[in-house]
Amino acid sequence: MKQVVIIAVGLRKKDIDALPSLVGMANAGSVSSIVPPTPAVTCTSQATFLTGQPPTVHGIVGNGWYHRDTREIRFWLQPRNLIEAPTFIDHLKADGYTVANLFWWFNIGCGADWSLTPRPEYPADGRKIPSVYGEPPELPVQMQQRFGRFPLFDFWGPRAGIPSTRWIVDASLEVIDQQNPDLMLVYLPHLDYDHQRFGPDSPQADRARQELDRELARLLEASRSQEADVMVLSEYGIEQVDRPVFVNRELAGTEQLGLQVTSHGDLLDVHRSQAFAVCDHQLAHVHLSADADRAIIRKILTELDGVERVIDGDDLVSIGLSHRRSGDLVLLAEPGCWFAYPWWNDESRAPDFARTVDIHRKPGYDPAELFLDPELSWPRLKIATRLLQKKLGMRSLLDVISTDPSMVRGSHGRLPSSEELGPVLLRSWGNDTAPIKATQVHDEILSRMARGR
Repeated sequence: MKQVVIIAVGLRKKDIDALPSLVGMANAGSVSSIVPPTPAVTCTSQATFLTGQPPTVHGIVGNGWYHRDTREIRFWLQPRNLIEAPTFIDHLKADGYTVANLFWWFNIGCGADWSLTPRPEYPADGRKIPSVYGEPPELPVQMQQRFGRFPLFDFWGPRAGIPSTRWIVDASLEVIDQQNPDLMLVYLPHLDYDHQRFGPDSPQADRARQELDRELARLLEASRSQEADVMVLSEYGIEQVDRPVFVNRELAGTEQLGLQVTSHGDLLDVHRSQAFAVCDHQLAHVHLSADADRAIIRKILTELDGVERVIDGDDLVSIGLSHRRSGDLVLLAEPGCWFAYPWWNDESRAPDFARTVDIHRKPGYDPAELFLDPELSWPRLKIATRLLQKKLGMRSLLDVISTDPSMVRGSHGRLPSSEELGPVLLRSWGNDTAPIKATQVHDEILSRMARGR
């Protein structure tokens, strides 16, 4: 094995001293801050690492976007062919290297020899069964026989925590031992959870760093035993926030956003909207209808408290977001703010999925899914009851999530307010400490692989 590249989600430069496993690596190698793309979110950052190109070229303008051809807002899609540029996996496979990809995004069809990515099973009776997808087809079966079913409900949702990261490390160690790939890609999500729930400098975040350090230490030790080069990097740094900004509520209140009234709540109606926002952490893509009054909508959004900047035209080029998937207008949040997707003010008209963990149905990112509704008296009893109903074949809704996103204390998407609070790159080699652009990660991985041949 020649190189292991680990994404430690949400790792900030200032966090290194709190993780002993990384302190040793930093002392023996090198550390650089990363200038992330805009938006600094999972899918955009990973596509930028993979291709060495900005979103203008690779097309991943967020964790989700409005698909104009089908007129749907879809988040968290995984097929590799959504990326509109070659990846370093493509280059390495063409040169005869072997690659393992464990849980980096855009994993399905990525070309790796061995891959794993979360993909639940959905039987016709409405259940959601935790599972993973991967290549070769027997690998997901073998890994779940070896380590148990992938803990999907610890990967996202109110239970999200260290078990999912531990499972990924277990599987990574098994692939290292059994397959010894030339390049090993690993995604460790753990810091994302409590940094968003409680803030990146909270006591809970301190504990999360300690938990991650134990898992990183196992992975780094295995990499050293194979004499592999190691790179640890992050997609973004999570910063403290205290205020959600409701763009779609503002557009609905000014009669720019259309709604479909249904038996299960009011739904965002893109067909009847003059304008609607696809909210993704601290950035929102706003799409306009052909007959919308652009000047009026721009004025509404410019005056909305919590919006720092409304971007369009040539300015989209300058921030790397001039792509057909981008909104007609792009909003950046003020420091301390982030964009929440809800459009309703009357809770009785909230769509039924709003109180569930449903990342594919919601037309925007919803970090409130990390919390159980604090107004529920016996939330775990309610969950147990709902799960029992499902096992008995009854249709039921796991409606245990709050629709109040004001509890969220960490977000990202803007460029970092300082290098110390932004994403970071650690190498087990060299002494370069100059900042590196996210677009440069691609070439650095390839050049290091070439040195090891």
